[in-house]
Amino acid sequence: MEPGRAAGMLLLLPLLLLLLLLLLPPALPAAAPGDFDPYRVLGVGRGSSQADIKKAYKRLAREWHPDKNKDPGAEDKFIQISKAYEILSNEEKRANFDRYGDAGESQGFSQHQHRQFHRFHDGFYFDESFFHFPFNSERRDTSDEKYLLHFSHYVNEIVPDSFKKPYLIKITSDWCFSCIHIEPVWKEVAQELEALGAGIGVVHAGYERRLAHHLGAHSTPTLLGLINGKITFFHNAVVRENLRQFVENLLPGNLVEKITDKNYIRFLSDWRKDNKPHVLLFDHMPVVPLLYKLTAFAYRDYLSFGYVYVGLRGTEELSSQYNINVYSPTMMIFKEHIDRPADVVQAREMKKQLIDDFLSQNKFLMVARLTSQRLFQELCPVKKSHRQRKHCVVLLTGEGEKFAEAYEAFLTFAVANTKDTLKFVYIYNERQPEFADALLMDEEKYRGRSAVVILERRNNAGKIAYKTLEEAWQGSKEDNFILLDLLDQLRTDPGLLSSETVVADLNDELAPMFLIRWFYSTLDYISDCWDSLFHSNWREMMPLLSLLFSALFILFGTVIVQAFSDSSDTRDSPPSEKEESAAKTEKNDVSFSKESNSRIPKKGFVEVTELTDINYTSNLVRLRPGHMNVVLILSNSTKTPLLQKFALEVYTFTGSSSLHFSFLSLDKHREWLEYLLEFAQDAAPIPNQYDKHFLERDYTGYVLALNGHKKYFCLFKPHRSGDEGGTLGSCEDYDASLHAEARGKPSCSPGSRSIKNKLHKLSFWMERLLEGSLQRFYIPSWPALD
Repeated sequence: MEPGRAAGMLLLLPLLLLLLLLLLPPALPAAAPGDFDPYRVLGVGRGSSQADIKKAYKRLAREWHPDKNKDPGAEDKFIQISKAYEILSNEEKRANFDRYGDAGESQGFSQHQHRQFHRFHDGFYFDESFFHFPFNSERRDTSDEKYLLHFSHYVNEIVPDSFKKPYLIKITSDWCFSCIHIEPVWKEVAQELEALGAGIGVVHAGYERRLAHHLGAHSTPTLLGLINGKITFFHNAVVRENLRQFVENLLPGNLVEKITDKNYIRFLSDWRKDNKPHVLLFDHMPVVPLLYKLTAFAYRDYLSFGYVYVGLRGTEELSSQYNINVYSPTMMIFKEHIDRPADVVQAREMKKQLIDDFLSQNKFLMVARLTSQRLFQELCPVKKSHRQRKHCVVLLTGEGEKFAEAYEAFLTFAVANTKDTLKFVYIYNERQPEFADALLMDEEKYRGRSAVVILERRNNAGKIAYKTLEEAWQGSKEDNFILLDLLDQLRTDPGLLSSETVVADLNDELAPMFLIRWFYSTLDYISDCWDSLFHSNWREMMPLLSLLFSALFILFGTVIVQAFSDSSDTRDSPPSEKEESAAKTEKNDVSFSKESNSRIPKKGFVEVTELTDINYTSNLVRLRPGHMNVVLILSNSTKTPLLQKFALEVYTFTGSSSLHFSFLSLDKHREWLEYLLEFAQDAAPIPNQYDKHFLERDYTGYVLALNGHKKYFCLFKPHRSGDEGGTLGSCEDYDASLHAEARGKPSCSPGSRSIKNKLHKLSFWMERLLEGSLQRFYIPSWPALD
């Protein structure tokens, strides 16, 4: 090597070392084991029980929650409380801390650095506004891709599926440093809950802004639960225990009943009342497993669930009665006979797939009672082909001891003749009179007695083919032979069902009463308001506060106006005879004027302009704050009658300078309207925007109140009248912006009047609009009006 070149390398060596030192991350100082003491943070002793630790955690978390405590250090304090509870609630971590002074993580300087860097990812806390955590440069896990949700997928599939299982949904985005910290916990919990039967979803706010806004997520990360179409936000520390408890709390509390020796006979005997098989799970766990609760929620419409803790005193008789193995979980299904189970499954570890296969084969009683149209459709499906014929054998009977013998004989026959192509069911004539009369033709020989009918559903409109046993069913051996002979003939001769009729839909006998439904709806609403009061930010609380203050303003304003009007009336002197005659004359003139104007507003005018691409920006996009444009949707054929009715309905509201009135042609701007209606799926659902009926959907008569500044709209759907399908009539051309003088009464056909009826009650909707009590549908930006 040349001497000059060697000298140059020596000069570059210190520079390379300095650059390397600058690129290396700084070493984190090692903290002493005593720097963080979870017992001191929670204020409990080392011998405290788990109940005392949990009680202390709840008290401190409530006190130091950043949403309630405005102290600058409240968030850091809350993080310490969550971390302390995470350590002490886990027996293994607690033992390691008691022994080594930490939470059981590896010791040593380099590993301690790694622990300091990641120490808070399990105890990460957020409340939509506080994210104070170190940046993690690890690459994000791609396992979320299979859980990604899109708007149409969420609306059409996830929401209906939430009535069968709860969903845990995460809203995330790119460059969200706090989202990275919760990924290890999220991945672990997502895999665990999915295996138990819960649904998992991920929404990328950068690509699915509309869905994120629809869910009410104003920041990332946000975790929420979805069940029965209802959204609940998660507001606690993101640790495994809290997320599991959150999903469990979403479920109704009465899904699984605790069963002991005292109540098992009553529980199993309820099959007559609720018309369901009853399931018992025997296990040695003191609490009901989450897997069993999720299963009970999924099958709650078909089965009733009970749980037996075999280690509890008071279950010995129950375990002995059914010969239970206390060392392995056992699941039993009981149907009409409570002394013996209809089916049993036993395994050392109950898996979801095993339970689903077991329950799906035992969803119905041996002889189920038809209590609703849904049950009738499931048990007696419409035939799809000659080889897929399904026949139902129906016992039409009554309630009480008088009919008990006939029912028991029918049940015995059904158990002895179980086939895939046959379903045995029964019905109470008094509870389903229309169904019974259609099959029995109100014949006298069946009155007060039981009858058996073999039927086959031909279509979903209620058409059936059937054959009724000629004599009433008494359950005798002769009756059994006759029925058995008919079923044998039916296998070779489908034409045996010679009679046809159309039956009405069955009444839903087990549906709750209106007052009960109203009571539970009220409780849900109060619960939502209470949760929003303590957890939601001001943006989410504004609609509720606006409604509250509007109601108070209207209430007190009405009282004040009434008080002043009463005092002024007492001071006014009675009018003279001349004044009375003048008033009568004026009244007659006004009446005549109204008749001549054909109900067109007499004073002033209603300025209704067409919303076009020319005035779209000024009349909507750049509308001043506080101003709204009320837009009527019409077509060329309905323009005249709808504008007439629209002017009459909104005339009383034209005194407000903040309201503008326009109309939009459906023939020109249908795509613009359908784009807005996608944000109001619950009010105006659109199954598929681009289906074959895209140009056939009728939106004439829809009214949209558009707030251009805040980017939201309110929707009025037209009133549906009985004569709406009539032929459209024609009226005189009417210009709503120019009527100031009376013109002759226009002649309109009945079809025109039916079109006007679409805007019936629009004035009431306008009143609610001014009160601020209408539902608002927000959009990310106003679309172009081509």
